[in-house]
Parts: sequence; structure tokens; C-alpha cells
Amino acid sequence: MKKLFGAVLVAMAMFVATPGQAQSLKFGIKGGLNLTDMKIDQNSTAESLYDMGKENKNGWYIGPTLKLSTLIGIGADLSVFYDQREGKIAGETVKQQYVYVPLNLRYNLGLGSFASFYLAAGPQFGFNVGDAHLSWKDAEGVVSGTSNQASNTFQLKKSTLSLNLGVGFCLLKHLEVGAVYNIPLGKTADVDTNVIDAAGNIKNNLGKSDVKTNAFQVSAAIYF
Repeated sequence: MKKLFGAVLVAMAMFVATPGQAQSLKFGIKGGLNLTDMKIDQNSTAESLYDMGKENKNGWYIGPTLKLSTLIGIGADLSVFYDQREGKIAGETVKQQYVYVPLNLRYNLGLGSFASFYLAAGPQFGFNVGDAHLSWKDAEGVVSGTSNQASNTFQLKKSTLSLNLGVGFCLLKHLEVGAVYNIPLGKTADVDTNVIDAAGNIKNNLGKSDVKTNAFQVSAAIYF
């Protein structure tokens, strides 16, 4: 967490250090909704992992944001969001609670004093601040012809790195609406599967499956 705050402070200092070239440096509040797509690979031989019953789920996020605009149309934005989203694996709900720090470069195209259009792209750093562990057992018969069960463990990563690609409009220089597609640059979690007998003893490890979480986000921001 100290590294997180240190990175945020350095980025803010970079924003403030360029006032001579800046057309404006604005502080605001941004929030929105996200639709999460949880993708699971098939490293495991457990049939139950091939059909996890995963579902897209809605989530939300909110936090402070800084926006830097320059006279040549190139700018940047820095935000710190609390993000909460959910997904389902084999009927079990997985809640993800993260602090995300996106830092995006922006290209702004003015449409007069009333509105402007922008494109944005940049890295997003995520830090898990919620529960990281979920365990459950699949129904009997995970191995054909036996009464064994599969014991599954879902483990979220403590930190993540992803890429944002965004587009949006700014109205009257104070109200902004946008959309972002967030692409993971690494895995979000692991699913570890073990075959256990009726006494709960592990008989066979079926391997780990990587989990990656894409998200489509829509947002609104007010700048002061």
C-alpha cells in the first residue's frame, strides 16, 4: 500500500510540475459501472472446470481524478478508484474489491466551447483490498465412475496490471462521459483443483487454471 501511495504522489507531482505548458489542470470526481467477463483457461483436466457456469456481472467504481490539458490537445488523466465487481464460478459468487490507479494519455479534439472529444490509453494498476480466497467442492462424479469430489480453490492476485483503451466527450469543460475497455496484461487469479475422497483426503492434483478478467466500463465525471 505504501508503494501505491508513493506512485500516486509521484504522478501527481508530474502533473503539477508542468503548469507553464498546461491549458488547465482540473480536479474532479469520477464514477461508473463495469461489466466483467471472467475467462478461465483449461489447464486442468477436471471436466467441471471446462463448464464453470461463469456469468458476466455488473460492478461499480468511484474515486478522485485529475485531468491535465495542454494547448496542443495532448493531455493525461490520473485517478484512484475503489472498484467492486462480482463474477460466478460453478454457481459460487466471487466478489472482487480493488483499488485501481489508471494513468492515461489523452488526445483531445475540440468541438467548440460547448464540447470536446477525446481518445485515451494507458496502464492501470490494481491492488486487492478485499477477500482473496474462495473454496468450494464440485458434485460427486468429477472423475468418471468414482464417488470422488473435486475441491477447488479460487485465489485472487494481490496486484494486477492492465491496459485501458477509452473514448468519450467533455461537455461545457466540466462534465465528462466516457467508455473504457480494460484488457488484463497478466492473470487475475488462479483456480487450483484437487480430487478428494470421501474422507477429505487429496487423491490427485488436477492442476491450476489461470483466470483473466476483462471489463467494459462506462463513466461520468464532474471537474471543478
